[in-house]
Amino acid sequence: MCLNKKRLTQIFSVILINLLLLFAWMGSLDIIIDIFGGLPVLNSYLHLIKIGDSINSNYITQNQKKTDILHYNIKIDVHTESKSIVGDVIIKGILKDKSVGSVDLNFYDNLSISELTLNGRPVQYKRNRTSLSIPVVHPADTFYVEVKYAGKPKTTGFFSFNFGRFGNKPVVYTLNEPVFASTWYPCSDRPDDKALTDVYITNDSSSISLSNGKLVGVNTNGKKRTYHWQTQYPVSTYLISVYSADYRHFSQRYVSKSSQEMNIDYYTFPEHFEMAKNDFAEHPEMIDFFSSVFGEYPFIKEKYGVAEFLWQAGAMEHQTITGIGSDFLNGKKLFNDFYIHELAHQWFGDAVGPATWKDIWLNEGFATYCEALYAEHKSGKNAYRATMLSKFSDNFSGSVYDPGSDMFSSTVYDKGAWILHMLRSEMGDSVFFKSMRDYYETYKYKNAGSNDFIKVCSKNYGRDLSYFFKQWLFEGEGIIKLKYAWIETPVAEGKYKLSLKIKQTQSGFDIYKFPLEIGLYFLNKNENTSKIIYIDSKEKNIDLILPAKLTSLELDPESRLLMSKEQEKF
Repeated sequence: MCLNKKRLTQIFSVILINLLLLFAWMGSLDIIIDIFGGLPVLNSYLHLIKIGDSINSNYITQNQKKTDILHYNIKIDVHTESKSIVGDVIIKGILKDKSVGSVDLNFYDNLSISELTLNGRPVQYKRNRTSLSIPVVHPADTFYVEVKYAGKPKTTGFFSFNFGRFGNKPVVYTLNEPVFASTWYPCSDRPDDKALTDVYITNDSSSISLSNGKLVGVNTNGKKRTYHWQTQYPVSTYLISVYSADYRHFSQRYVSKSSQEMNIDYYTFPEHFEMAKNDFAEHPEMIDFFSSVFGEYPFIKEKYGVAEFLWQAGAMEHQTITGIGSDFLNGKKLFNDFYIHELAHQWFGDAVGPATWKDIWLNEGFATYCEALYAEHKSGKNAYRATMLSKFSDNFSGSVYDPGSDMFSSTVYDKGAWILHMLRSEMGDSVFFKSMRDYYETYKYKNAGSNDFIKVCSKNYGRDLSYFFKQWLFEGEGIIKLKYAWIETPVAEGKYKLSLKIKQTQSGFDIYKFPLEIGLYFLNKNENTSKIIYIDSKEKNIDLILPAKLTSLELDPESRLLMSKEQEKF
């Protein structure tokens, strides 16, 4: 997911945000949403505040961890005038533990169930807010649950199931992340329980309907048309998507280095068709680049696609079919970073899914870092460095791992990207990129946690990286803050002694340990050099003999560290 932070910053003043947080704390946020519901971006932000509260220990039961969902057959009939749906979902799964007393699913209880069967037989069931519990009477290895239902899906999170309009035409789209798939279909809404899907979307025949995977059928029945999409690769519930609108379609072809071919499909509102042709044009090069760096595009037997929708706070990496807010199409490629970010998620986030939401940085930090990698590919090292510096802050709050309600914060996105930037510097390019490729290949179509990534890196590096990740990922908050002072004194034969004092002053982590490059600059530029000193204590005194008198000195001249520095008098 890519959030347009500039837009949010422009719209909200510090005073307004604090007022909203106060209302949220007082339990009055729903009233504010009702009052300001006409402002889409404000509404997006208000719902964002509530995201973290929805991820709680009660949402997923222990029984859900004892089942493995294999396949979802989802039939959704969309009624745009009444803003309602009629659903028929068949879930195939296996019991990993036959002693389990019930098959537990997530499903919002405002949707009315008309029929529910387990293995073809009607059964009793229990509902409680977001849970659906089905007793297991005759346990078997494989089970089938069919749920027929109808109603108006709740709009929560980032507008989980949304009915909107563009001009005078209806637009339907979903955005489930992180735990809102169950607002419109029954599922085991865990990021680590991936399954195959068949999705059937029925809407007016004037609309094109989209979902994950490959289009395998279109059936028109009077004024209604049904699109059938099928996946060959497993997908997490939060990435299963529906789009349906008066789209215009165009496509490009991607040809891999092994001569495999794949469609890149684009779906835009007619008013934006010509602009989209220019905005989307670079996707084949982007796919080729990331395939060369990490390994082949993971869903090459299906497609990659981009569809316009009405979520105006950014974009969303639905597996094989990214959604992009309609405000970000302008024909001038001003939002290329969005497309880079969401495409990178197909490797990290979609193909390699997070083990838990505590590991969200493996999605967002990785995709954010890929923006810098693509800048380096297009324009060189200076562009890479500039991109990383644009994500620098001396005000990151909380830890990157397990960010709680701040899972879509700059700490996760930008500091997460800086962790990879610093890891690359620590390990060197060859080992770093081998580790990224190995991580992808090892966990492709599965899920991974932070420690899985660390194990791959440590194995390739041949050294223990536990302290690196302790300070940057698990425990450290904020950044390194250094105060330093230096003086030089002449010694024999025109040489000088440099005395440099360095002190760590940050409060978010006691002692960072890191290699620090010191840039040394002389009147004769041919003598310019640098030294790398390992910092492993709160205070460090460094003495160096120099060939001439310094004109200046710079700590971390290549911006390899997430660090601020302040010079003092010696």
